[in-house]
Order: sequence, then C-alpha cells, then structure tokens
Amino acid sequence: MRELKDLVRPNIWDLSPYSSARDEYSGHEAHVFLDANENPYNQPVNRYPDPLQRELKKVMGKLKGVRPEQIFFGNGSDEAIDLVYRCFTRPGIDNVVAIEPTYGMYKVCADINDVEYRPVPLDEQFQMSAEKMLAACDENTKVIWVCSPNNPTGNLIDSDEIERLLDQFDGITVIDEAYSDFSRKPAFRLEVARRSRLVVLNTMSKAWGCAAIRLGMAFAQKEIIDLFNKVKYPYNVNLLTQEKAMEMLQSPYEMDKWVKTLLMERGRMMEAFQMLPICEKVYPTDANFFLAKMTDANSIYNYLVENGIIVRNRSRVALCGNCLRITIGTKSENSQLLGALRRW
Repeated sequence: MRELKDLVRPNIWDLSPYSSARDEYSGHEAHVFLDANENPYNQPVNRYPDPLQRELKKVMGKLKGVRPEQIFFGNGSDEAIDLVYRCFTRPGIDNVVAIEPTYGMYKVCADINDVEYRPVPLDEQFQMSAEKMLAACDENTKVIWVCSPNNPTGNLIDSDEIERLLDQFDGITVIDEAYSDFSRKPAFRLEVARRSRLVVLNTMSKAWGCAAIRLGMAFAQKEIIDLFNKVKYPYNVNLLTQEKAMEMLQSPYEMDKWVKTLLMERGRMMEAFQMLPICEKVYPTDANFFLAKMTDANSIYNYLVENGIIVRNRSRVALCGNCLRITIGTKSENSQLLGALRRW
C-alpha cells in the first residue's frame, strides 16, 4: 500500500499555502478588523468570507453523518474534481482510470492537467467490472473515477464491485454521488472514516435545487481535506453562497418533499416513454433523470428544440447510441414533453 505522501505531487506536499487574514487570528474573538485592506462600509459583503466555511460545515456534517474536518466545500463539484488532479497527478507522467460512459468533466480536467485518461467500458447493463478497472492500472495510476448513480446512464454501480476497488486499489478512489439523494442505497460517504484513500463527491445542485449557488463538496479523511484546503483559492466559496446554503439546510424536509415528487414523476415519465412508438428502451435509473433509446434520437432532439423543449442528446457518448437523457421536471414540463413526442 502506497503512503499518502507517495500519491501526492511532491510540490503540493511541500507547498506552503497562502495564509489569509481570516486564518491568522483563528481561535480568538475579534471585533475590529484592520488587517485585510477591506472597505469598512457596506456590511456584511465588505468582509472576506470564512475561507474554511466552518459554520456551514458543522451543519452539513450533522446532516451528512460526517465530521466537519472531513468536508471540503468548492465552487461546484468541478472544483473538487480539478483539485484531485492538481493534488495527486503529475502532468505528463501519471494517469487516471474511469468508467465509460460517465460524467465528462473527469476527462476535461484530465486534459487540462495533461494527465492520461484511461476509460474502461461498462457492460451492456452499464455495470462496472472491478477486475477490468484494476487491469487498466499501472504504477503511475493515481486515481480511479466512479460515478454512482452514474451520469448519463442513471444507474447505481454495483456496490460489491466498488468495494473490490476500494480493497485492492492503493491509489485514490473517487466516488461521485451527485445523485445519491434520489437513491435509497447507503451512501459511500459514510465509509470515509475507515477508508483512507476514498474521496466522495456530492453537491447542492441536484436534490437541493441550488445549482445557481455553485456549492459542491468532497468527503474524505482529514489528511486529504487538508491537501484540498492547501491548494484551493483562499476564498473559493463566497459569502452569499454560504448564507444561501445555510438557509436551505434549515429545511431538509422541503428537499425530501421535492425528491419524493420527482421520483413519482420519474415513474410516470418512464412508463409513458415505454408506450411511445418512437422509444425502443428505457433504462433503469436511480437518479432524477433517465436514459431512453429512441428510433432516431438526432431527429427527435432537433424536433424538440424547434418546439422549445430541451433534453440531452447522448447519441455520441459510448454505449449510448440513439439515446436521449431526460431530466425530470415539473408535472407541467413533463406533460409538455410527452405531448410533443406523441405528436411526432
């Protein structure tokens, strides 16, 4: 088993992070702030926000069942994805392995960071083989990416196969659980206390209906979270985002209500799609969307656009030929989509 130091880029391990003004007095009460060249007027937005989002982490930790020091907040989950590359992979040397198809930002960030990206195709049921994933690894493989429920397929990845990865891979395994609130299966974030090389991603963008505030999160043991905090920009999560997130977390039952409604609509939509002559197959899903194989996805997609209805055409994605990805909207939005398709 490689030590964490062996996985981290040497320059990151040795990095002395920027020390912000709000870090330096941490642990002491203060009421006069003349340290950060701020304008004393226009409170509260005149002050820099807490760089470590301490109060928000306390609330989120209770809700998610993890300790505050095991939480990283970023400008969307994409910041956490990029930080994984910046902390653990050496450009032009290291590589990562990922399931295919999956969320496109894993590869985009690999390309940006000049890191080889090795996709391993899922099977016909969109399931992963841990054996094949491990076979794609070598001594320079630092990270394995698994999205579960997966995007764009919607299905949960077999938890036994994920466990095999966690047991046998000595690098960093990242499990993206952006859609886990729509599934009844236990979340892998609850495993971070006993898994020292596990990083679990989540977001406020999906079940919480807060895509506009751009708040993503990563859960991991403190040593990995400390690395992320070392590399991130000092004030990466602004005050307005922190305040809105805190407000939303006070009403978890509202989120539960949204999820239940979306799941009911998801069932209605999937049944309706199966009855459409232009739909050949509807794939199982554990997310707030589903994948449907159509008779002519490109033409149907263009027809919907002309009618002011936007879905996602995934026809060019591996294993998703002639497939549209349908996000579950309001009952009215869903009915408009079905009405347009029935007129096709």
